[in-house]
Amino acid sequence: MKYLGFGLGLRTEHFQHVLDVQPAVDWFEVLSENFMVDGGKPRYYLSAIGERYPLVMHGVSLSIGATDPLDQRYLAQLKALAQDVQPHWISDHLCFTRAGGINSHDLLPLPYNEATLSHVASRVMQVQDYLGRQILLENVSSYLNYRSSDLEEWDFLNAVVERADCRVLLDVNNIYVSARNHGFDPQHYLQAMSAERVQQIHLAGHSDYGDYVVDTHDHPVVDPVWDLYSAALERFGPVSTMIERDDHIPPFAELAAELDHARALARNQLGDRLPVVSR
Repeated sequence: MKYLGFGLGLRTEHFQHVLDVQPAVDWFEVLSENFMVDGGKPRYYLSAIGERYPLVMHGVSLSIGATDPLDQRYLAQLKALAQDVQPHWISDHLCFTRAGGINSHDLLPLPYNEATLSHVASRVMQVQDYLGRQILLENVSSYLNYRSSDLEEWDFLNAVVERADCRVLLDVNNIYVSARNHGFDPQHYLQAMSAERVQQIHLAGHSDYGDYVVDTHDHPVVDPVWDLYSAALERFGPVSTMIERDDHIPPFAELAAELDHARALARNQLGDRLPVVSR
């Protein structure tokens, strides 16, 4: 399992800065859908940055849990992009985004039961066969439960990745958000996860409304999420980690400072077990 170190989500506002300054970031995660175009400035920057940094691809439109057929056009575009980018890995979300041919443009949670588990695992295997590689699935934040659920989220996620032989992108902020919304212990989620399947970690901010929390990716990472990240380091050891920011995007230096904080926590937690990464 490749360890990349500490990365950032690559956003349009920072394209030129990354090329001009070549900051001390180990890798970048790119949103797959933003680059499913033929040529143009986005692909120019992607190619130029990819010559200097390792890249991974992260999608929001696979809709792996939907009952609609897999979108073959989308998969063809994803595969073509991967052939150009040569990412270290490709990820998407354990959710559905489409129903009845309509895209919700949101990451909708699934009912956690055996029927859904069998359905999702089968679709993951189809996607992996088509792409010719394993994919990573990310846990999403949620705001409701289904009456038909009879598995805990962490047990469902573990079962999917084992049955489909894929890997996990563990979003620590999403664990915190869902724990607040549903009243479970986020530490229990971490301890229940299969350590050998966790390949990447996301850290992000959220909006706290007191009675509930919304995953908005428009604030800095808060202290309870940093604490949960420290616990994740203790549980899983060195895992490639990145900061996500999708709105109210600050100057690059602010995100780099957050990334430095993640690095410092990892050094304190892991010491000599933290690999040295060189580009």
